[in-house]
Amino acid sequence: MRNTVRELRTDRGMAQGDLAAALGVSRQTVNSIETGRYLPSLPLAIALARFFGKTVEEVFHVDK
Repeated sequence: MRNTVRELRTDRGMAQGDLAAALGVSRQTVNSIETGRYLPSLPLAIALARFFGKTVEEVFHVDK
């Protein structure tokens, strides 16, 4: 599964730590999501999407 978290974060000029603090997770969690090593829970995926004003489907994409 791919995602656009890194692009959305950098477009806002945010560091990983800033996003992590806003979501209540660790910076390492944000890094792992961005690199595809970790698939977030549904509540975290929804929180990420809402934070950026997007739908979950706009942030996370199934590889085909």
